[in-house]
Amino acid sequence: MLEAGEAAPDFETQDQDGNAVRLADYLGKTVVLYFYPRASTPGCTLEACAFRDATPAFDAAGAVILGVSPDTPKAQLKFASRFGLPFRLLADTDHAIAEKYGVWTEKSLYGRKYMGVDRSTFVIGPDGKIVRVFGKVKIAGHAKEVLRTVT
Repeated sequence: MLEAGEAAPDFETQDQDGNAVRLADYLGKTVVLYFYPRASTPGCTLEACAFRDATPAFDAAGAVILGVSPDTPKAQLKFASRFGLPFRLLADTDHAIAEKYGVWTEKSLYGRKYMGVDRSTFVIGPDGKIVRVFGKVKIAGHAKEVLRTVT
């Protein structure tokens, strides 16, 4: 996993509306790049809704929220629409972004091993460098903790 002080790797992908998104588009802004395992699952929904509810405070701090998961743009659109998510959700169907950030890892569920996204958040400064990394995120209180970092 990347660490604070490192340059945030650029990427290009599609958002929930099929629009191209590059991290470089956000140079000059603080970016909250949060990785979640799968759209519309219970934990991911709780996390997304916490960021949704805190969006006005992130906006006031000049920070942009971007959510990333291995879901398709269509699944991301359904997720964003269903829960009124006001920020962009990025499709990482080939998990290339997750790999660049070191959050595509081996996981285990009921003894079965598989590859998946480690729930993590990166705060990226206006200069494109990582300011803070939140690994193995616990959902409760996470959005507020990230907000304290950007304010």
